[in-house]
Amino acid sequence: MSVALNAGMLVVLTGIWLRNYRAFASKHGLGLAIFGIVLLAQNLLSLYFYLFHPVLASWFATDMPPLAWQANIVIHVFQSVALAFLLWVTWD
Repeated sequence: MSVALNAGMLVVLTGIWLRNYRAFASKHGLGLAIFGIVLLAQNLLSLYFYLFHPVLASWFATDMPPLAWQANIVIHVFQSVALAFLLWVTWD
């Protein structure tokens, strides 16, 4: 699932950005770390809704209209591509 992949990439990115903030104490590093934390929270919340929420998990699994589900997947895959690129640039 791309949401879990996104969360994993965000953990790595946020760790790098926090390390950079501690090393350089720059506003840029802090801003990136906060961005990573907020986006990680969004992905973890989505993962919770998809897998564990008592009402929504079953709705996503059985009753969500196929077009809406496909649109949701496309959005998460686009985010995965963007995060992979950002991870590649940040890691370098």
